[in-house]
Amino acid sequence: MEQLTNDKLFRSVRELIEKSRSEIVRNVNTVMVYTYYHIGELIVNEEQAGNKRAAYAETIVKDLSEALSREYGKGYSHRNLDYFKQFYLLYRERIAKSVIAQSDTVKNISQSLIAFSGLFKISWTHYIQLMKISDPGEREFYERESIANNWSVRELQRQYHSSLFERLALSQNKRGVLNDANTAQISEAPVHALKSPFVLEFLGLKEDSGYSENDLETAIINKLEHFMLELGKGFLFEGRQRRITLESDHFWIDLVFYNRLLNCFVLIDLKIGKLTHQDIGQMQMYVNYYDRKIRQAHEKRTIGIILCKEDNQAVVEFTLPLNNEQIFSREYKLYLPSKEELKKQLL
Repeated sequence: MEQLTNDKLFRSVRELIEKSRSEIVRNVNTVMVYTYYHIGELIVNEEQAGNKRAAYAETIVKDLSEALSREYGKGYSHRNLDYFKQFYLLYRERIAKSVIAQSDTVKNISQSLIAFSGLFKISWTHYIQLMKISDPGEREFYERESIANNWSVRELQRQYHSSLFERLALSQNKRGVLNDANTAQISEAPVHALKSPFVLEFLGLKEDSGYSENDLETAIINKLEHFMLELGKGFLFEGRQRRITLESDHFWIDLVFYNRLLNCFVLIDLKIGKLTHQDIGQMQMYVNYYDRKIRQAHEKRTIGIILCKEDNQAVVEFTLPLNNEQIFSREYKLYLPSKEELKKQLL
């Protein structure tokens, strides 16, 4: 009993420490972003005031960088001060609409920090990456996704370089993602959550190598966390090779997930070749089985995704009914696509 008590005490203390550490990190990040924003504001205001003194204005950042570096060491290089300026210029409209704009930032720093933490929820390093995105709607999209999915900076970089914004836009109505970029709504239409194509470069499979569907499935299982990030929000892994038995005939679904946001099962079948109508018929059977035998009354209808090497939208169109909202096909790529190529498809 004493050992159990000690174990329980240890877990409680550990949980408190971990939560406290997370809170400290969040607070430090908020202070950092807050400080950098207002440094940028001070620099911009000084430069604007010095418009009539062009020679002086050109040296403001250089002189300030040298003075701050002597006083505080690293962190205040000319490049970083330029980031502070850019951050202020890009996000000052957001601040102007908030309660922060109504307060004296020097006298009410504590209150301003609380409000600031609600406006800027990711790290300064995240914002450095976001500032490299010129399109405001696209930048807002990646910020929102970083917050919603708790992306690390590395994952943000990967999603950007794999053209997530363009791929989701292609999955919808060309500019659907852009239209939704300024909202935090989760679309209830399953097709809006599917990228086109899926990029699976993290699996380490080569385009010119001979691999089987089992190899593809095993690689996904071994990199399940990466695959779920590629799938999108709200996915929970339920299992692989889930068996369905119909009058002594056995069938196996490659991957089964549950999406807690869409409130439904998501079945994934893997195909290493071109999509056929037989593949669609097989998925229709899987979806029907889950809807009639597995799905509970409060859950929404099952979604089926056929992940294939080569899609065939004509076959999809004429195999499935016009009002299809359950079965979708998507190509997968084993390499990162060109952002320029995908952007051309959006024009």
